[in-house]
Amino acid sequence: MRVVIQRVQRASVSVGGSTVSNIGKGLLILLGIEDSDTKEDAEWLCHKVLGLRIFDDDEGVMNRSVMDVNGDIIVVSQFTLMASYKKGNRPSWIRAAGHEHAIPLYEGFVDLLSEGLGKQVGKGVFGAEMQVELINDGPVTICMDTKNKE
Repeated sequence: MRVVIQRVQRASVSVGGSTVSNIGKGLLILLGIEDSDTKEDAEWLCHKVLGLRIFDDDEGVMNRSVMDVNGDIIVVSQFTLMASYKKGNRPSWIRAAGHEHAIPLYEGFVDLLSEGLGKQVGKGVFGAEMQVELINDGPVTICMDTKNKE
């Protein structure tokens, strides 16, 4: 699983001109899933996301997590994060998981985050053409990959 995590002042996801999710202060997470990803990958990633200390404390130091600041989260499926660009200039999506594997992992990841956060996590619509709007805060952007646990 690969994610791009953005600290936001607010974010929303729309499909066909209708807003399906919106949040205030928190995290917008773009999530890519490949065929080799497992439930254990989702659990590891959830733990890292919820504990990631990227919100300022009273001294202006990034020392608080999304849970510490009672922030919100939106997770948007993004198969393009799994792009392979090794050969040529047209990306290949061969590493991206198909719907039958990706949807349960996506839903499971959202459920784990909701449980850990203690409130509902917003979602996009899997496989839909979405419009994502955000006010990036900082900006603070973190990339993580469960295949490269730094």
